[in-house]
Amino acid sequence: MPDAAGFDVAALRWGVIGYGWVARDYAVPGMLAAGGRLAAVADPDPESRRHAATLGATGHADWAALLHDPEVEAVYVATPNHLHRAAVEACCAARKPVLCEKPMAATLADAEAMGDAVRAAGIRYGTAFDQRHHPAHAAMRDAVARGAVGTVTAVRITYACWVDAGWAGDNWRADPARAGGGALMDLAPHGLDLVDAILGGPVVEVAAMTQRRVQAYAVDDGALLIGRTASGVLVQMHVAYNCPEALPRRRLEVVGTTGALVAERTMGQTPGGTLRRICGRLGLDVPVEVPDADASPFARQMAAFARWLRRGGDMFSLDRDLHTMRLLDKAYATCR
Repeated sequence: MPDAAGFDVAALRWGVIGYGWVARDYAVPGMLAAGGRLAAVADPDPESRRHAATLGATGHADWAALLHDPEVEAVYVATPNHLHRAAVEACCAARKPVLCEKPMAATLADAEAMGDAVRAAGIRYGTAFDQRHHPAHAAMRDAVARGAVGTVTAVRITYACWVDAGWAGDNWRADPARAGGGALMDLAPHGLDLVDAILGGPVVEVAAMTQRRVQAYAVDDGALLIGRTASGVLVQMHVAYNCPEALPRRRLEVVGTTGALVAERTMGQTPGGTLRRICGRLGLDVPVEVPDADASPFARQMAAFARWLRRGGDMFSLDRDLHTMRLLDKAYATCR
């Protein structure tokens, strides 16, 4: 089946470890839209396994049986953060390529251990940064590469939402032991990865301030992060769990010497939003064409992963993902 970029990609047979709402509502539909097949699911919740069975998948209460299933070619890990390391290490032992949800792990030590296991096993590993696959963000990357804003001077990101203590029943994202942090740990990785994707190079210096101001839990419910790339581009990011959903709360700007690119309502799990260019000389504000604008970022991500397994390339990078984890660790360290 042709994928979103026009390549004929052999159908990838997926196993999913952790069949929560992200996997059920976004990742698995993305796998199917990309031409893949859901072969098996591992989740302790019987209802989750029953739902997976309606898609033709075999349900397992734990991941050991899934990893021994010869039908499973690749594994998507969508457990709470503190379980990522054990799941990925089990995939390494089974020699299964793995796409793991962000952040890599709840701690930098766990992420580094995962990296060691991946290298020792010689498997393919990627972190699921779906935002770099959003059609508008891909169009923004291409526009920057064409010189649409001249020399880039700054990137500004707002990525905020409302996540109260009782969200989704058991809100593990509000538990420092399971999440490893709050809004900064959950939302900032997307922004850090997007800077790399759009500019073609990572943030190398970082500092942050966090707050626990609104939500009644033990992790940060908001944070400001500042950073700088090796070439001198300044990065500013506001992430939050304390922003009402009806407010403007998702905005990505790339500012340069001849103009700016502004994406609104693009950061998130769904396609859509707007992308505009503002002329630095005349102030003209015009839409930017977004190819494949209605495509799911998850479907594009799953197609890219399948293509990467077959053909290689630089769309996924263990070293890049470990660098992002080190930046997060440093950002939290500056808050103490």
